[in-house]
Amino acid sequence: MLEHPDTYTLQYAPGFINYLKFEKRYAAHTLRAYNDDLQQFADYLNTQYGTMADAEIRPAFIRSWLAGLKDEGLSAKTLNRKISSLRSYFRFLLKKQHITQNPLMQISSPRINRRLPVFVEQKDMEHLFAYMTFPNNREGRMHHLVLMVFYHTGVRLSELINLKISDIDYGRHALKVLGKGNKERMIPLTPALTDALRKYLEDYPPQTGHSDLGYLFVTNKGSKLYAGYVYNLVRNCLTGVTTIKKKSPHVLRHSFATHLSNNGAELNAIKELLGHASLAATQVYTHNTIEKLKEIHAKAHPKS
Repeated sequence: MLEHPDTYTLQYAPGFINYLKFEKRYAAHTLRAYNDDLQQFADYLNTQYGTMADAEIRPAFIRSWLAGLKDEGLSAKTLNRKISSLRSYFRFLLKKQHITQNPLMQISSPRINRRLPVFVEQKDMEHLFAYMTFPNNREGRMHHLVLMVFYHTGVRLSELINLKISDIDYGRHALKVLGKGNKERMIPLTPALTDALRKYLEDYPPQTGHSDLGYLFVTNKGSKLYAGYVYNLVRNCLTGVTTIKKKSPHVLRHSFATHLSNNGAELNAIKELLGHASLAATQVYTHNTIEKLKEIHAKAHPKS
């Protein structure tokens, strides 16, 4: 973490990181990203301009740093993340009255050409669940259930591996998910997913003498599933039904959202199901809907 001598550039960064950790409850990897961005900026300022108080940082210093990063070949997406880190930091300084002006107010973010999310076609997902066979044992049922949870709920990988049995609410037919920033959301359970959950839990936990405390998905040795295990499972299963290059848990999340959108779901509903903080992140799925409409129009319109 950043050090804290009196004259060191970004001297309030340790307090800012603690604020994100304990008050905002950001995830560990997010904290590392913020810390790395601030450390990199602090190193640049100290090398180029020497030590200074945070209040002495000027927009020109920030522009110079960003220009250098762009010359190094960093993408607009990465630059925007670093700008976002600085913007959050200086907002924190304003809130704490450590500065009177925010130098980021004069910094504009580079435009990103947003790529459409990769997803599996609906017919291919239907084929996967209709025809792919899994071993008739606890592990086979777990593999099948992992795919169902991804596609029926749209959860993130980190959310899936941290699900607990107690998160299943059979009375409300819903699944409690702990998302980014420790924000909880409830996702409806489909009848098919409810049945799969009940069958899987009939022989849970595995007979190993121990098991991680209440996690829904555990290995045959009784430990919580890890990311690499799930990645390999999803990649192997999707290889049998689709030719798209990217085969990951996040592709199943994109497929969930895209298929909802293509079948008429409201954008706000998709936003809530995915746990997005704003509609901006969800709106990308409307582009896929438009492409689908164009395809239907081209096939069905007599003048096309």
